[in-house]
Amino acid sequence: MSFRRNKELIEMGDTVTLYINPNNMHQVEVKEKIKNKKGELVDNVFQTTYGALKVITLIGTKYGSKVDLSRGWAYVLQPTPELWTLTLPHRTQIIYTPDISMIIYLLDLVPGSVVIETGTGSGSLSHSLIRTIRPNGHLHTFDFHEQRALLAEEEFKSHGIAEFVTVRHRDVCTEGFGEELENTADAVFLDLPHPWLTIDFAVKALKLKGGKLCSFSPCIEQVQRTCTKLSSVGFIGIETIECLQRELTVHQRTLPVLDLNSCKTKGNEPTKKFLDPVKLTTVTHPSSTPGHTGFITVATLPPQFVRICDET
Repeated sequence: MSFRRNKELIEMGDTVTLYINPNNMHQVEVKEKIKNKKGELVDNVFQTTYGALKVITLIGTKYGSKVDLSRGWAYVLQPTPELWTLTLPHRTQIIYTPDISMIIYLLDLVPGSVVIETGTGSGSLSHSLIRTIRPNGHLHTFDFHEQRALLAEEEFKSHGIAEFVTVRHRDVCTEGFGEELENTADAVFLDLPHPWLTIDFAVKALKLKGGKLCSFSPCIEQVQRTCTKLSSVGFIGIETIECLQRELTVHQRTLPVLDLNSCKTKGNEPTKKFLDPVKLTTVTHPSSTPGHTGFITVATLPPQFVRICDET
């Protein structure tokens, strides 16, 4: 239940981030027993590269504390959507934090927003959407794969955020979002192979005052068809961006300083003296950067009366 609110102490049922180093993190559910491969209940002992952790001993431990493993140590952190994205069990390809932050910004989401998400997948984006729109907003998320939808629903319950999300198993490309969601959404997000097939349904789902639609596609051909469809049904402000993360390393360098007043020529060879070296703060660029993830297309649906005027 640790996704719901900030807590000081670990309790039974919490999901805890076990942090060993930036490239070695795990999500651990705090419970006494788990099932092994034979379906038998056994003690919940989590194995890491630095030894084992008896998970039940975490109860009562402060978040952020250092805990001992059998051959080392780790930190126990309260999970966030960003940490969940880095450690979640992959059922599909996922959207990562740089793209997630841009999507939330482009959709103008605030607490209280009602959002439709298509392509629940592993729930990476869903957790960030829920954090943004709660406590009064709601997420309606759809997946055409029944097992993935059921697993996502179970995760939302175990994380304590089920009241902010409704999970549905449906092929929205052919069935739409359902009559119950007509004119209810402030924003629609599409992560589908054929997003243009759902745009007519999105128009019906967005509120009469209009709203935002965002589509995430890896291929430019998908983007072209989506933009053509968006334009044909009255969306405006259509634009596509690619979000590439670039990290700069800040560090200090020591540089020698030449004393120009002391430079003399002795024979054919100049003599040089140096002053005390100076320390400068500078940055270095990465030798390589993350590659392409996907194109983010965003568009605005104007209020209904504006659309009617344009049609007449």
